[in-house]
Amino acid sequence: MSQEIRNLEPKALWNKFADLNAVPRPSKKEDRVIEFMKNFGNSLGLETFEDEIRNVIIRKPATAGMENRKTVVLQGHLDMVHQKNSDTVFDFDTQGIDMYVDGDWVRARGTTLGADNGLGVAMIMAILESTAIQHPAIEALFTIDEETGMTGAMNLKGGILKGEILLNMDTEEDDEIDIGCAGGIDVTATREYHEEETPEHSVGYTITVKGLNGGHSGMDIHKGLGNANKIMNRLLFDAFENFGLQVAEINGGSLRNAIPRESVAKVIVAGMYDEAYIFDMQEIINDIKTEFKTTEPNLIIEIVKCDLPKSVMDLGVQEGIIRSIYAAHNGVYRMSAEMKDLVETSNNIARVIIKDGEIKIGCLTRSSVETSKFDLANALRSSFELSGCYVELSGSYPGWTPNVNSEILTVLESVYEKQNGTKANVVACHAGLECGILGTNYPEMDMISFGPTIQGAHSPDERASIKSSQKFWKFVLEILENIPLK
Repeated sequence: MSQEIRNLEPKALWNKFADLNAVPRPSKKEDRVIEFMKNFGNSLGLETFEDEIRNVIIRKPATAGMENRKTVVLQGHLDMVHQKNSDTVFDFDTQGIDMYVDGDWVRARGTTLGADNGLGVAMIMAILESTAIQHPAIEALFTIDEETGMTGAMNLKGGILKGEILLNMDTEEDDEIDIGCAGGIDVTATREYHEEETPEHSVGYTITVKGLNGGHSGMDIHKGLGNANKIMNRLLFDAFENFGLQVAEINGGSLRNAIPRESVAKVIVAGMYDEAYIFDMQEIINDIKTEFKTTEPNLIIEIVKCDLPKSVMDLGVQEGIIRSIYAAHNGVYRMSAEMKDLVETSNNIARVIIKDGEIKIGCLTRSSVETSKFDLANALRSSFELSGCYVELSGSYPGWTPNVNSEILTVLESVYEKQNGTKANVVACHAGLECGILGTNYPEMDMISFGPTIQGAHSPDERASIKSSQKFWKFVLEILENIPLK
């Protein structure tokens, strides 16, 4: 990793981010980063412990003169989304993130950067380590598994935290103060199918959809970005209708909270349709590229001949599943009637795996309205059940209801306007923040969420603004100086 990252200002923030990014920390594999954080807290002589689910809590007393202020919980999550470009050789389980500076941006070479939520965690670490920053009593809460299930937040028991105010540092626009967020639920469709022997006189093809932007399935869902699973299914649908295409296997998308960037399918068509199939597909590919020319200028769709697979899907099951995926909603379902430009409800068809007689389709449905969340989840369930799938709704977590009369919101608005000469945008977001979940066991805690500017989260294009990190640093320090009295 380049030394230039550690030389960025504020050095306290970027050095802690560099330390953190040297530790592999995929969701559900946080053992190393948990030990790293515990060692960090213990090295400072601060009270440091794990709760039952393995969240890490570090407590630091108030600095002199700040003892009469309310205790503040500084909160971030330890895990990060692991995504890489298909041509990037990288082992997330063993390697630290390879970062570099690109103008005003810090990026990673071919992988996600981990600024979500690493910069928030690094900020908290820098405050805990500092002997110069003025602050009230602090409880640092580092949760686990935020990205793949909110496990840490959902299992944090009431009574562990003593703080009255929570500052969540996990949003991605530095001019925004978040006071609400969407909840979510996983919709997973599965079924088995009979494999048939590949017919004679067939031709095998590999279809590849790649080069899409991808991104955060909450924050970027309204941008009209391409979903590799939906694009692939469109190609399969047309070829099945016109040429009797049969599917051998599909591997599309990756993580539930990332808009799918790539999909690969192995298929066959009858040899008699070989030339006609390729001609027809090229027309459809041109149409799709034209539709996405503005939002997805780097979209690549390739169809190349390959070795003939030994078996293919049962045609009846194949037809049903292709039609189900076509019918399943992807993208924005409903905009909020209460908050301008806020997505209320959406779905991301995140994962499609068809191989060896098994089908698995994974979706993440989000909404700031619980009834709307389940309405869309049930619509998806119905679509997949019509093709014989078993559908499980799991991992439901609540949204975070805005409190426009929040005391800490008043503090943040005042500090922001003083520092920047303009008002902050007070918003609710369509991402899943941990505040709503934490609020179930800490209903009286006054919560707010904010952070530095990060773009392309959950994709290898993730990047963090250096200038914004300086703004973030200055903002946090003055907030801590102005925490209300007990």
